[in-house]
Amino acid sequence: MTAAAAPDLDIGQRKPRHPVIAFARQQPTGMAGLVFIVILFIAGIFSEFVAPYDPLEIDYGAMLQAPSWEHWMGTDAFGRDVFSRIIYGARTALAVGFLSSILGSGIGATVGMVSAYFGGRIDMAIERFMDVLLSFPIIVLALAVVAVLGKFPVGGLDLNLIVAIAIPMIPKVARVVRSATLAIRGLPYIDAARAAGYSNSRIIFRHIAPNVVAPFLIMFTAFIAQAILLEASLSFLGLGVTEPTAAWGLMLSGTSQEFYAEAPWMILFPGIAISLAVFAFNLFGDALRDYLDPRFRT
Repeated sequence: MTAAAAPDLDIGQRKPRHPVIAFARQQPTGMAGLVFIVILFIAGIFSEFVAPYDPLEIDYGAMLQAPSWEHWMGTDAFGRDVFSRIIYGARTALAVGFLSSILGSGIGATVGMVSAYFGGRIDMAIERFMDVLLSFPIIVLALAVVAVLGKFPVGGLDLNLIVAIAIPMIPKVARVVRSATLAIRGLPYIDAARAAGYSNSRIIFRHIAPNVVAPFLIMFTAFIAQAILLEASLSFLGLGVTEPTAAWGLMLSGTSQEFYAEAPWMILFPGIAISLAVFAFNLFGDALRDYLDPRFRT
């Protein structure tokens, strides 16, 4: 009698795919957005090595030159290379976008968790204040904050501009995180943490916060795109980044409006950069939502 063959332990077992590979297969458009975001990061961080010219260098002999092999996206009214200014503008856009999104989303998430956890009058007071903030259009609220705070430039960035962009994000993040916290605060492990004598702050940040990370990340990614667009709008209106800092919104204002008929590339390329950046973050944010939410998985 022959011994039975040993079962093949590899049958039906597959090595789990890397999360990035799984995300790329399930969300190809989101992966395309992520690739463009990575390119933006590389261009912004290594601007000194990627940009062929100094973005602040004025060359009156090269004023309003059309795109060529020497200047891929032409030059502006001061002879500055448009491509170099767009590369450095990516650093400004990403810095303002990420800092304002971290500030607004962080405060909003904390407010949302506190509001839902304590409930009662605290929840009512916080939610009514959030309603007041939500009643203002985002651009109007940001304009009001900039007008009240003024300018506080530090290292080429305006800290008050970051605060002005962050404030409109707080109520939206607070609402989403509050909804997620309401579904969690009544679970048995939260009651067990209370019975064990843990403090409210420990329960909120150690037991509730990890379970609202998914909606927080989705909102955070979406708000980066919104922050980039809002920064460009405020800079265009003269209330954001100021000269000579390279910023996409700033490139659309000033002399660009005077010479748009003669040199349309001064407006065309910064506009394309803003559109692609916002589109990439929106693609990635939507794909991240579908990937993290079990209801959207296939």
